[in-house]
Formats: sequence, C-alpha cells, structure tokens
Amino acid sequence: MADALVSAVLQQLTAVVYRDIEKEVTLVVDVRKEAQKLKTTLQTLQAVLMDAEKRQVNEAAVKLWLEKLKATSYDMDDLIDDWNTFVLKFQVSNNKVCLCMPSPCFFFRKIVLHHDFAVNIRDLNKRFQAIAIEKDMFSFELNRDSGESERPVTTSFLDVSEIYGRDQEKNAIIRTLLFENSQQQGLPIISVVGMGGIGKTTLAQLAYNDQEVKAFFEKRIWVCVSDPFDEIRVAKAILAALTGKAPSVAELESLLQKIHLSIERKMFLLILDDVWTEDPMKWESLKHSLKCGTPGSKVLITTRKENVAKIMGSTMLFPLGQLYEEECWSLFSQVALFGRPSGDRKGLEEIGKKIAKKCKGLLLAAKVLGGLLRFKKSKEQWQSVLNSELWELEEVEKGLFPPLLLSYYDLPSTLRQCFAYCALFIKDSVIEKDKLIKLWMAQGFFRGMLHKVMELIGEECFDDLAMRSFFQDFQKDENNNSVMKCKMHDIVHDFARFLTKNE
Repeated sequence: MADALVSAVLQQLTAVVYRDIEKEVTLVVDVRKEAQKLKTTLQTLQAVLMDAEKRQVNEAAVKLWLEKLKATSYDMDDLIDDWNTFVLKFQVSNNKVCLCMPSPCFFFRKIVLHHDFAVNIRDLNKRFQAIAIEKDMFSFELNRDSGESERPVTTSFLDVSEIYGRDQEKNAIIRTLLFENSQQQGLPIISVVGMGGIGKTTLAQLAYNDQEVKAFFEKRIWVCVSDPFDEIRVAKAILAALTGKAPSVAELESLLQKIHLSIERKMFLLILDDVWTEDPMKWESLKHSLKCGTPGSKVLITTRKENVAKIMGSTMLFPLGQLYEEECWSLFSQVALFGRPSGDRKGLEEIGKKIAKKCKGLLLAAKVLGGLLRFKKSKEQWQSVLNSELWELEEVEKGLFPPLLLSYYDLPSTLRQCFAYCALFIKDSVIEKDKLIKLWMAQGFFRGMLHKVMELIGEECFDDLAMRSFFQDFQKDENNNSVMKCKMHDIVHDFARFLTKNE
C-alpha cells in the first residue's frame, strides 16, 4: 500500500505542482525548488518500497517506518487536494471553469493569500527527508525490474473453478444429496469439514450446481454464514433466496415463520457455507423451522471446525483433506502454463513442481500461485518465486498468506490499490464489476486520464486481478460471456483486510 500511495502522490505532485510553473514572484521560485526536492525525495523512497513492504510482515521496525511514510503521504495528498480546491474556487470566481486540469498559475497569482501552502510544503519536505534518512538504517534492496511478461493472448481469463474439481468427493456428496430414506427421522445434515483454502466452498458449489441435484430439489438455497453467526441475517438470506425478494420483516420469529411456510411440503437443499459458531442455541431455532420440508430435503454445511459439525447434529461427515502433490501440480499447471507452447513448458515444469509442492495441497494457494506464474516467462522468474523468503512466514491461515503476498507484491502499484480497496466490501458480498470500476475511478486510482480511458484501464485491472484468482464465483452475461459480477474468497478478503488494517 505504501508504494501505491507514494506513486499517487508523485503523480499528483508532477501533474499539479511542478508542471506548467512559469516565471512568477520569488515565493513561487522557492515553492518550485521545494517541489523539486520533494519529488526527488519521494523517488528515492519509492526505489526501496518493494523490499520494505515485504520485510514489514516480519520486522516491526520496518512496519513502523512504513506507517510513518504513509501518514506523511496522506498529509501530502490532503495538501494537494486543498490546493486543487482553491484553484477551482478561484476559477469559478473568475468565470473560468473548465473540465481540463487547471493551471497552477492561477494559484500562484494569489500565493500571497495562501502563505500556508508554502509553509506546509516545506514542512512536509522536511518530514519526507527525515524518513529518507531513516531508511538507511534498514539497508533496503533497491527495486529490481520485475521483467513482467506480456499477458498471454486469450479470449477470456481462466476461471479455475470451471475446469477443476474433486470428482471423487463431489460424486460422493451428490450421491448423499440424492439419496432418499423414508425411514430416516429428522432433517439430514451433511458437513464438509476442512482447513481454510482446502476447497470446501468449491466442492459445495460443484454439488449445488450439478444438473441432477437441480432437478431433484424443488428449492435450492445458498447462504454464506461466516462469523459471527447472525440469526436474523441468515434467516433473511434464506427467505430472500426462497421468495426472490428482500423480506420486509426484521423480527426473527416472523422470519422463521415465513421460512416455514415457504418450504412446507417442498423438497429443498440448503447450503450453509463457512459456519463458525459453536453455540447450539443459535442454530436450534432455525433448524426447527426447516423440519417441515418433504422427506429427502437436506442441509449441507461447510466449516473449518469438526466440533461445529457435531454441534449442528450432522448425520454425515465429509472430512476434506489436502490435495495430493500430483493433483496440486495438475491444478497449478493448468493455470500457470495456460496458453504456453509445449516447448516453453518443458523448461518450467521442474521448477513448477517444486513451487506446487509449497502449496501444501491447498486449492486456493495453487490457484493464486498459478495466476502469478502465468505472467512469468523465464526460468529465472520462476526460480525467484521458488526461492522467495516469503515462504518462511508463519502467518495465519496455515500457509495461505505467503502465496497471496507473492502474488500481491508482483502487482503494479495501481493494481495493489485496486485490490486493497476491495477490503471495504462485506465478506462474501456480490461485487458488481462496473460499480467497482467506478468506485476505483472515484478514488482517483487512474488520475489524469479521460473518463473513457479510465473505464478501459479499470476493465484491465479487474481482468488482471481475476486472472490471478483474487476474484471468483463469476456471473457472466449470457450474450457475450463477459463478467458482470464476482465474489472474493473469504481468505482473500481476510488478506485484503490484513493489508489495510492500519489504513
């Protein structure tokens, strides 16, 4: 995030402060010199930020240094915003409003009235220079050319969930869902249990969207529960899925009664994804309202905790293990080597298998790393990923953050901003692509460009993030197959929040 922020400040400083300054009064010359010094200092800082951002995860002192840099950069960003606001007001007062970037000369003709600007820019320059001196304590490595390859030519990005799945586990779950036992008492509850990133949600989706399953159940409902377990929110989501509209009531008892009426004498399948609560009381009232469906109705839950499955009264348990090395390599290679000529593949496969082994059998890790290596052409670039120190991190999520960090640090600064912004969405929320691009534009991530150009760049940014598996669960236009909506994996969302928790 620091790299993206400093890049944005540099861009604004060049476009607004330093550009088009012509001969003016002595104070303007002073400000111009300060702006030039500030620009040089920021470029010096930017040259080490790639190494600094990687090291902050394990080094508290580096993290504090970056926080100081970000705080000062935000102050600089605010100062430039104040400047632009003044310029616009000055133009309005002179009936000279235009849509193009206003010339700073308007501001400098009134600089005597805005002595604060000169004082503030000098103060910020001193703060940035002090931060630049402190950086020498850390012996940062200078940024190296990432040597990013051109994007492979494709008709659309690769949605791994469409081409790879756990066939054996999927078939076993589907057989269980389609099995009817007239002698069974109560509502069958099937639990898929496994660690984060192992593929529980993907497996549930494969079963949920199976054609036989669709034909078998009259009603199918999918709800992401997550943590904390909010009974009213879950009940509303179930009712909205059943009726096709948001419920007008907010009381739990009324919601449960409406659910009861909506599924009475109907065969239904309810998927409760990502359940965490170990409080049986939160589940009992909802469970009671579901008992009126036709025999054959099922509830399937996904959870990381086996104890959750027991508390919810599971009648069938599917423990989901890690992928075998060959399976992990198969998934990884489908993404990383997608569209490459067979001659190029041979030199990369040996290194690729070692990288796939580091995924530790985690589906999400294989997808993310495959998306990263898809953009790397040379053996040296693949070897650099294999040898990265980020693999040594002992972060949360059982080894999932190192692959995500590797992919994140490989992004250009603008893309990092775009990804980190997605932390603002509620977990498991549906993200509309066009709306997201407009939000990125409103944040100024594509400053200094025409509106249409910004939209095209936003499209490219979205596609790049999707190809790297930062987005998933794509909803596409039936006419042209273009993506309309998507979601973020819950761990990818956690990762985005991890990156922005101090913002």
